[in-house]
Amino acid sequence: MWTGLLRAGRKENEMEATFVKKCCALFLTILFALLGSAAFAAEFTFAITNDSAEDTVTQLMSLKLKELLQTKSGGKIAANVFPSGQMGKDSELTQSTQAGDIAFVLQTTAPQINFVPKVAVFDLPFIFPDSKTARAVLDGPFKDLIAKEYEKANLKLMGYGDQGFRVTTSNKPVRKLEDLKGLKIRTMENKYHVANWRIQGANPTPLPWGEVYISLQQGTIDGQENPYEVIVAGKLYEQQKYLINTNHIFHSISIVMSKKIYDGLPADMRKLVDDACRETVVWGRDQADKRHANRVEILTKNKVEIIDLGPELLGKMQEKAEPVYKMVRDAVGNELVDSIVAESKKAQGK
Repeated sequence: MWTGLLRAGRKENEMEATFVKKCCALFLTILFALLGSAAFAAEFTFAITNDSAEDTVTQLMSLKLKELLQTKSGGKIAANVFPSGQMGKDSELTQSTQAGDIAFVLQTTAPQINFVPKVAVFDLPFIFPDSKTARAVLDGPFKDLIAKEYEKANLKLMGYGDQGFRVTTSNKPVRKLEDLKGLKIRTMENKYHVANWRIQGANPTPLPWGEVYISLQQGTIDGQENPYEVIVAGKLYEQQKYLINTNHIFHSISIVMSKKIYDGLPADMRKLVDDACRETVVWGRDQADKRHANRVEILTKNKVEIIDLGPELLGKMQEKAEPVYKMVRDAVGNELVDSIVAESKKAQGK
């Protein structure tokens, strides 16, 4: 009985905390809007949100977008940045953007899948051999196709930045396919990710991010997969000896705007917003590349061995992942899959 009461009390406290957080965020939005209007005579006030820590490319892009919007508009736009889930978790931010309660959310595509199901196309493993190819595809005709899917959900896709590829860390070296056999790798709760690792011979273990460090520490998992930025921010180098450049998923950062708010802007303001977002994407990619070098340095200093698998082995892993391609194709249809595959080959000169 006492256990049930404790659980009920804990749940009630969590609900109260969430309610208080949302009320505070709403108050801050209104306050900044009033201050912005008074100080700058702003005609428009935008909230720019994310659920990422402050020392991340996502937050840096959020701040850059704010700067560009305010500078380009000559003060007609006042923008306020709310990082670290101040206005809700990733899925809540997507929902609030959809409803027009906030103007922008910057996030990866994973939390958008319940709103834009066809972003599952980004879960195709090994679809891009390098960042240059990925960025060319995400700036090309494929972007126009996927943007239509966002519009169906009352969202406006403004562009894709990134923080490089998802890679794998482990306490066991992985230099050939056989080394993956039975390796307990933490993944996100994503059926395509789980299927890929199982096909490769590993033992995928979905876990919340908050449990990863202690699970590595206790040895309940052997490794995990994430971008370099997340690995360093989480200090996983304290528990892992090897980083393997599997580069299995490109970790894009989407800039998404409320379609309701965007459509309500005059034409000159829409163009200004388009330009500011485009410049933010370019700037963010440059920051991602610079920070990657720094993250490599941090890992090396902490005696993590970085293993490159090479194009031949990665090609074999892509071939093994063919059943996952079928899963994604069944979910999103042929058009998007064919487009991303064709554009990737084109960008590689194939």
